[in-house]
Amino acid sequence: MSTATEVMQASEERMKKAVGSLMGEFQTIRTGRANPSLLDRVEVEYYGTPTPLKALANIATQEGRTLVIQPYDKTGLKDIEQAIHKSGLGLTPNNDGSVIRINIPPMTEERRKEMVKMVKKFGEESRVAIRNIRRDAGDQLKKLKTELNLSEDDMRSQEESLQKLTDKYVKEIDKHVADKEVDVMEV
Repeated sequence: MSTATEVMQASEERMKKAVGSLMGEFQTIRTGRANPSLLDRVEVEYYGTPTPLKALANIATQEGRTLVIQPYDKTGLKDIEQAIHKSGLGLTPNNDGSVIRINIPPMTEERRKEMVKMVKKFGEESRVAIRNIRRDAGDQLKKLKTELNLSEDDMRSQEESLQKLTDKYVKEIDKHVADKEVDVMEV
């Protein structure tokens, strides 16, 4: 049997993970600058197995606008190049036989607006996740109320604490979303 404190601690831990997940999503959103994490979601068909690109190559930034991908195994160059084309990131890899270079062009205003929509979508998904965690915790607290015969005042106090926790993380998500929007719209 868990206590109300344990329910609150577990909920806060899950909320922190939801915010961390949002930050991971934001790393994959293109701004105007070259960032190796843009390629985090790219998987390469390597010897018949989908393998994350970062496990097959060193990815570095060069001169702020160019990504340089240096595969550990040169025979995988073509596979890496194809995976980048298929990724839907809108990037064009240039294979020179030993490394792949990707020039990150400045984004158009229209593309920036699309990216902002993605940022907002990821933010909303995170807010929904936080609210689902709150709902689950509320259900657990209601079960505890009957199991432990908590008073109405104790129950109300726990629910208020849960709401404050929820508000704190929703506010944190809103701040991250606003910061990322500014980052994306920056020319």
